Amino acid sequence: MIQTLLCRLLDAYLIIIFARIILSWFPVEPGSGMASVYGFLYALTEPVLGPIRRIIPPMGMGGMGLDLSPMIVLLVITILRSRIC
Repeated sequence: MIQTLLCRLLDAYLIIIFARIILSWFPVEPGSGMASVYGFLYALTEPVLGPIRRIIPPMGMGGMGLDLSPMIVLLVITILRSRIC
């Protein structure tokens, strides 16, 4: 029962992380419906991504930075899922 619930939560968090990654590719206008969705995803993911980003800051690539924190979280969740589920 708890194992199934934990697996479902990990699956949901994977989807939330992927949604945040995809939305980060598009400009979001403040006050739009997409801004509220992005704000919600940000609130759910930043407590996990923020500390990782402080340890491993985005890598500079020309005029932009590559944030590795979502990839690290996805890798950790995938490893957890393989051991738990």
